[in-house]
Amino acid sequence: MSDSSVFGSSRTPEHAVLPVIPTALVEVDVVSRWRDGVPAAVPVFDGASGPDLAAAAEPWGVDPSLLEALGVTATVGDVRTVPLPDGRFGWVVGAGSGVGRWRSIGASIARAARARLGEGIADEDADPADLGDAAEAEYVQVRLPADADAELVSALTLGLSLGDYRFRVSAEPAAPRMRKALLVVPDGVDPAELRAAAARAHEWAAATSLARDLANAPSNVKNPVWLAGAGTELAGPLPGVTATVRDEKWLADKGFGGVLAVGGGSVSPPRLLELTWRPEGVKSGPHLVLVGKGITFDTGGISIKPADGMHLMRTDMAGGGAVLSALLSIARLRLPVRVTALVPSAENHVSGSSYRPGDVVRHYGGKTTEVANTDAEGRMVLADALAYAVQRHEPDFIVDVATLTGAMKVALGLRTGGLFATDEKLERALREAGERVGESWWRMPLLEDHAADVQGELADVRQAPQGPGGITAALFLREFVGAVPWAHLDIAGPGRADKAYDDVVPGATGFAARTLVELAASLAE
Repeated sequence: MSDSSVFGSSRTPEHAVLPVIPTALVEVDVVSRWRDGVPAAVPVFDGASGPDLAAAAEPWGVDPSLLEALGVTATVGDVRTVPLPDGRFGWVVGAGSGVGRWRSIGASIARAARARLGEGIADEDADPADLGDAAEAEYVQVRLPADADAELVSALTLGLSLGDYRFRVSAEPAAPRMRKALLVVPDGVDPAELRAAAARAHEWAAATSLARDLANAPSNVKNPVWLAGAGTELAGPLPGVTATVRDEKWLADKGFGGVLAVGGGSVSPPRLLELTWRPEGVKSGPHLVLVGKGITFDTGGISIKPADGMHLMRTDMAGGGAVLSALLSIARLRLPVRVTALVPSAENHVSGSSYRPGDVVRHYGGKTTEVANTDAEGRMVLADALAYAVQRHEPDFIVDVATLTGAMKVALGLRTGGLFATDEKLERALREAGERVGESWWRMPLLEDHAADVQGELADVRQAPQGPGGITAALFLREFVGAVPWAHLDIAGPGRADKAYDDVVPGATGFAARTLVELAASLAE
């Protein structure tokens, strides 16, 4: 997609135009032929007495002593450049035992290609039939091990596609990047058997990458109007997808008091983005509704946040980005399941019109909330959207996603999402979907001992009572879903990162997007 008005500045000409959204991904294909002249990455596995250098050296016909002299190890993700006799180069990448770390291996290869391209070295001797106009390291081939299966190829594809993700608003031209990775199967293996796994994982990567784009976009551009407009434009080319944007007048008419209260302190009005995927010929079967928190910037409101770290609040709509991106990928995969995505979006600012602690807010459907802390704004907008989902869309399953509570970071750290659920089938489906796509979820309890804590005195419910913060937040949201099977995903920890690991880079991670895609796929079976 090219730059357009919705992806440029939504305010004044002085603001920077954003990079192209979605970020272009590495193309991945599974092939049977080793291509002379294409830079190659060969895994090094642990052998009986150390790294198996002989097997790693064999594809290039070099002596294993060369790899030994280079200090090659089998440590997962350790990449070394190998100078070849004809003046070319290759890489060896540590693969350990080869079990469970292929996302990290793929990401290490992608980062090595970026570093090589950054040196500005053109491959003048490359065979044009293989490389065309591509610079050295724009095309990379990866030698697959003899036991390569769909799970390995999926993980490797995710690492190659996402490990070198970059989002940067700059006057400088975009840096060169790896454009295509060829996964070379062992002799006797039909590449067609693994190609579908690579294609599916590439779509998971596309959902993750777009969610990162949206969350990384700076908030001087990304207000609720921009976010809703971006979702509408991205959905436009997809048959079967309908996008509807509800403005502040519609929200007021329908009684979305939570969204209006949170957005009331900002000059940027709130919005509700509603996306539907209705596959042709599918009239029955489960209807999945996804709800994502879309707070495009969060000061905390009157209960203002500390200045340290507030700049990261541009990613406070990571849940909304995840559900938006997931629905688009579900449509591109043409999964035969009905899906609706709702993104209630607002800016939580400080002004004379901000909502206050002690206020009583009436949500969609009539339930009232007693406000205790204006920095617990995510649950206020989600409450409206959940009640609307139940009454308007009659779902079979509801899943909400939000960077909701700092308590979840304390409980589970920064790489695991909190999973609350009222339905065992839905909880299991989400956890297993996460396992397949490389996202970790931990089941958290909806402790009935604290259910009374969210009951209000001045209102029906209380927004932020004392007690275990992640659990009471989930119990509050449960008040708005009735009997519909529901899951709440708290991604406050893994929603952003401060350092690289596996396929993750610093900034927004896109966490949850591909779990939701795989959840929909499991419901379609």
